[in-house]
Amino acid sequence: MHDLGAVARQLREEQARLEAQAKERRAAAARREAEHQLFSRAVGAIRPLRTRERLHLSDPPPLPLPVQHWLDEERVLRESISDDFDVSTLLDTDDQLSFRRPGIGVEITQRLRAGHWSIQRQLDLHGLRVDEAREALGQFIRNAHKNGMRCVRVVHGKGLGSPGKSPVLKSRVQRWLVQKSEVLAFVQARPMDGGAGALLVLLQPVGTRQ
Repeated sequence: MHDLGAVARQLREEQARLEAQAKERRAAAARREAEHQLFSRAVGAIRPLRTRERLHLSDPPPLPLPVQHWLDEERVLRESISDDFDVSTLLDTDDQLSFRRPGIGVEITQRLRAGHWSIQRQLDLHGLRVDEAREALGQFIRNAHKNGMRCVRVVHGKGLGSPGKSPVLKSRVQRWLVQKSEVLAFVQARPMDGGAGALLVLLQPVGTRQ
């Protein structure tokens, strides 16, 4: 009988051990499930998005504007021609005054004055303030050269409507043109092309700069 009691006690102990292990496994499974459901409980109820609520762009977004590049070009243009430049020593002191770069023969200005090159484009500075005229001239010369123009006319006026009847822009235009590297030479226009109120300007061929 003593042996039977010992066996029964061992069985009870083994049963208790198995039950404890089962309880621990259930508790571990409950913890894992709680962790798995943590996000769902925090977010709450959800529903999937319907396809028709999506936004589809029909056109690609516009390209960014090179604003800084434009500002840099404008600044370079303003700084490239100065009112303080002394042009007097560079002008040929003939009866009408003309300009030619070093290395350009006098026959070039003679041919320019005689109309050897046809006028391909014109800029009229009438009515512009000095700053406006300087900027317009710089832009005009640069664009004309870029587009392969060789001979252009710049109309600065005779100054008949200016205070003192003096040509305000004439000397300034000469000073500005001398500073433009695209300009090879210029002469006063013939009477039929504007006379003392205009200049004929010879530009360098495209792809060359001095």
